[in-house]
Amino acid sequence: MFYNRAIKMKLYSLTKRQFVLVFVAFFSCIAFCAIIGLAGPSVIVSETKSMKALLPWNSSLSTTVHKVGSGSLSTFDQQLWLTCLIKLKGIEKGASFKLKFSVNVQILYEGSDNSHRPLSNRFSNHSREVMCEQWECDDFVVFHLGYVDYHSYVAIVAMSNFDSLPKGGEIDDVLFTYSHYNVNFTEVEIWFRFVFVVLTFMIACIYVHSLRRFPFRDWSIEQRWISVLLPLLLLFNDPIFPLHFLVKSWVPGMFQSMFRATFLAAILLFWLCAFHGIRQNERTFIEFYFPKILLVGLVGISAFTITTWQRYNELCDPAYQSKLDIANFTGFKIFFFVIASVYLIYLIYLVAKAYSEIKGLPYFDIRLKFLTILMLVVVLVSFVFVLLRYGRTALQNNFIAELETTYKNTAEFLLFYGLLNFYLYTMSFVYSPARNALYDSFFKDNPSMSMINDSDDEDIYRKKASSKTSLNSEDE
Repeated sequence: MFYNRAIKMKLYSLTKRQFVLVFVAFFSCIAFCAIIGLAGPSVIVSETKSMKALLPWNSSLSTTVHKVGSGSLSTFDQQLWLTCLIKLKGIEKGASFKLKFSVNVQILYEGSDNSHRPLSNRFSNHSREVMCEQWECDDFVVFHLGYVDYHSYVAIVAMSNFDSLPKGGEIDDVLFTYSHYNVNFTEVEIWFRFVFVVLTFMIACIYVHSLRRFPFRDWSIEQRWISVLLPLLLLFNDPIFPLHFLVKSWVPGMFQSMFRATFLAAILLFWLCAFHGIRQNERTFIEFYFPKILLVGLVGISAFTITTWQRYNELCDPAYQSKLDIANFTGFKIFFFVIASVYLIYLIYLVAKAYSEIKGLPYFDIRLKFLTILMLVVVLVSFVFVLLRYGRTALQNNFIAELETTYKNTAEFLLFYGLLNFYLYTMSFVYSPARNALYDSFFKDNPSMSMINDSDDEDIYRKKASSKTSLNSEDE
């Protein structure tokens, strides 16, 4: 039987001690990012204003038109939220109910001549429904601006139709809170994005340079995918991020979402192709790649639609909320979770199939174990991050505009980006050619052949494969 030639990777020549050091370095880098983040600035800065203190004499909060100014802002504040919290009085102790009412909003901006002009030519009129527990209701978003264009804003808010208010109850106070990104966090974000962009570019150049001496047909499936993922990681780190502060437009934000979605989809596709391709020689586009691209494409498109749905509508109406368009939004969410479940089942099947066929074989065994361990680390850390960050709200209707979906601290930002960056950096190191690859490479990638040239002290693949069946090697 003919077996393809393959490049000897660093993964094949690592001793047990070196193998452990690779993971120690990986976890140390992630921990270092988390420690720096814990010492970093807060992400969101908020200022709350009580309307009760500004209430004109003999006026009711339920009929008063509120005028709320944002104060001085800059493009480094990135985004702007106005939230509202209603406090009640005259409600029975322990009462719980839903309060429905209407909210009319008009947003004014400060022009260059210090005059205020309307951001749009009409009021935004929407209904709101909040859950109330005795004397306090849940807060809700009045409006959200995805980027800060002007020096300051003023919101004119009128609330009415409090028909569902229990008998004897009345509004005691209305608290408006302006929230925006901390300028200090924005500076940290710019610097760390720049560092990740530079590191990724350097590692990508070094990685491709190390493989330049070998024919592309001899690259393993992992090596080929790393050469694709590294440029996508460069885009994921958003090299055009400074344009957010130089260009008053939604375009940089759109590209940021596209870069992020493309990279995450590529990671999902890489896992499917790697666990399937490691045990299969023939990988035609129609039979091997197309079903995986279709599945991951559906996941990516549904996720991208969900996250951009509200952003798109906010361009037309800053007071728009996905909760107001719950029918369409829920449909997209259900579709996303169904497709994601299918992906997860398929991935588990491929992993189980790979272990049942090639576990214990030299070369392939260590490749499979390393690929699985790193993938599990990324999945578990991401799952814990989402669970601790959002809790039950991860399944609720607040994917993008709610303040709950922003980073709570710098540690969360650095942990998220550091995890994915160091994951790719680690793989690019272990999958790059070994020092003696040019001379000791082009070995037949046959899992039934033992590494007879390696000493027992240095070789971590001490398993005999005489009882194992031959496996088709890497693709041509």
